[in-house]
Amino acid sequence: MRPGTRNLITDVAGLRVGNAENHRVRTGVTVLTADMPFTGAVHVMGGAPGTRETDLLAPDRLVEQVDALVLAGGSAHGLDAAGGVTAALRAEGRGYPAGPVRVPIVPAAILFDLANGGDKEWGASPYAALGRDAYSAAADDFALGTAGAGTGCVTATLKGGLGSASAVLEGGVTVGALAAVNCAGSVTIDEAGRFWAAPFEFGHEFGGHGPGTPPDPSRRPPIKGFDPGSGGGGAREATTLAIVATDAALTKAQTARMAVAAHDGLARAIVPAHTPIDGDLVFAVATGARPLADPVADPLLIGHAASCCLARAVARGVHAARPVPGDPKPTWSERFGAG
Repeated sequence: MRPGTRNLITDVAGLRVGNAENHRVRTGVTVLTADMPFTGAVHVMGGAPGTRETDLLAPDRLVEQVDALVLAGGSAHGLDAAGGVTAALRAEGRGYPAGPVRVPIVPAAILFDLANGGDKEWGASPYAALGRDAYSAAADDFALGTAGAGTGCVTATLKGGLGSASAVLEGGVTVGALAAVNCAGSVTIDEAGRFWAAPFEFGHEFGGHGPGTPPDPSRRPPIKGFDPGSGGGGAREATTLAIVATDAALTKAQTARMAVAAHDGLARAIVPAHTPIDGDLVFAVATGARPLADPVADPLLIGHAASCCLARAVARGVHAARPVPGDPKPTWSERFGAG
């Protein structure tokens, strides 16, 4: 297994990602889309999720494919971003055929970034426009760190951000991950800035410190002074949102299993993960371009690769965060240096 050319989720051919930000509000939106609809699924393990159209992604639901996925800040306000993306897709004639019209299928999930110091007195919600702008910006390359849905993110001890990673398996299947990291838990182990995800790192993609000897999280808190009442942003709401993707020809049910397996990546990269105050959620995407060689072994390996990619994406998002005046938490680079 090796990283793809870009080490981004867009190494899965056909996928594009776009970001849009409002730095005054300290929030943003990230959209994943493609020229053709793709198989989608979702699995939620956090205790405080906020979503739109995720019920439709269950394997027994009518619609098999979706047109875009949206990750947004803003808590419930951020769900408006999916409306902006839906309008942009409709203008292009995209969507599920329903009689004389087409209805774009745009599942979305939101994270809580309302306590990060930004100006939240916005009047009219900015999120529909951010959704349109993110969709319009969708491309093969996109920014990490303080970008898109990662703009206003924080973790227990550091500024959060938007991360991505990819892997190419020995058989040629490509897997990728995208994460907006805004968690109640910590992504680093110690005062050296080592990441919990370090055992899965390729090269120096998030500092190259190596795993060292991680402390046992069952015996002592991994974060000095960790207060589960404070959440990631000084309030009782957090949430890491993620998307994992592959070019393999997975069924909707197999895609759902990939989403389940990928949650291991969050648990490997964030301590603690899936808390009652996080809305941790993983979308999964399969473009279907590459047939499975083995219908049992291949989905197993793809799920494992998705979890490893997601752990790396979490660390890359925090590692790439940029400092902005007034940040409630330091960036990784401010606290630990260039790495």
